[in-house]
Amino acid sequence: MGKDKLRKFKENETFTCLVQPATSEVLGHDHPLKGHWNSDFFHNDKPVVVELGCGKGEYTIDLALRNPDFNYIGVDIKGARLWKGAKFAEENRLPNVGFLRTRIEFIESMFAPGEVSEIWITFADPQIGREKKRLTSPLFMARYRNFLKKGGIVHLKTDSGYLHAYSKAMAKQNGLEILADAVDIYGADRERLYASQIMSVCGKDAVDALFQVQTFYEQQYLAQGIPITYLAFIADHEGPYVSPDWEPDRWER
Repeated sequence: MGKDKLRKFKENETFTCLVQPATSEVLGHDHPLKGHWNSDFFHNDKPVVVELGCGKGEYTIDLALRNPDFNYIGVDIKGARLWKGAKFAEENRLPNVGFLRTRIEFIESMFAPGEVSEIWITFADPQIGREKKRLTSPLFMARYRNFLKKGGIVHLKTDSGYLHAYSKAMAKQNGLEILADAVDIYGADRERLYASQIMSVCGKDAVDALFQVQTFYEQQYLAQGIPITYLAFIADHEGPYVSPDWEPDRWER
């Protein structure tokens, strides 16, 4: 392991905004913060928004700076990546930002029923051929439902047409209400987003942020001319989620 990684890992241990539970704390166990993020971590009663696979945390940070009336938690397993966002939040004393280093498979051990209002999934691995690892699969949707509030929203922003099409098919298969569906947010779909249901539910500022908040990877994809897609849907569903009936062979990415 390089010296720079070791330095970041050591510094991570000093950040009060970064929670790093041991596997033994979340594997088959509820973490002490479960159900207590507002009272014990943020010390307020603002709605909690979680970004899964947040990487360096730039999306979490930017959303938090724009929306001080919400609390944001970025989740990732890579400590060296999280270091950048956590360091910024710590040095700037951002009161509505937290980071969580854990596997998303353990997410139910960290959040209680109704504790989270929205989930963001930004540029996740589409896990082609591995549905159970896909972050919008029935397996993961069932996990999210266990801690999302009624009416809780899942936002998916991705460069992968494959992941977008799968997620849309999954939402339709399970009767989930789709609030926005755009296959090229910077192109033909841009104006349509301002007329979509996500506009009425989350407001103009939230739609503006789709274009104005960009991750490191998003900037790279745009430079290559790759279209960016966006999907938003309400996760409410009775009974088990089921896999979609769709045509994965049509998609290369």
